[in-house]
Amino acid sequence: MGIDQMVSDAQNATGTLALFSIVVNLFSIVFVWFILQEIKLDMFFKFPRSPKARMFQVVLAVVIGHGFAGFILDYWNWTKLLRYFVE
Repeated sequence: MGIDQMVSDAQNATGTLALFSIVVNLFSIVFVWFILQEIKLDMFFKFPRSPKARMFQVVLAVVIGHGFAGFILDYWNWTKLLRYFVE
């Protein structure tokens, strides 16, 4: 196995991990968005269906969804590292 093949394999693994991370982040944001739809914003906004309230929900979904995705990706990486504990 030459150096070119090793570099190509590393690039493929990195690209696959990046794609997986993007998909997990997007699904987490969408998941949190659907959960936030059930929260009544009447106590925070006069007009809960206004553009400001919707933008607040979008920003909140991105922040919470990204944190949730970070946990999922960290957990995924930790479980992959456990194989070194057994060996």
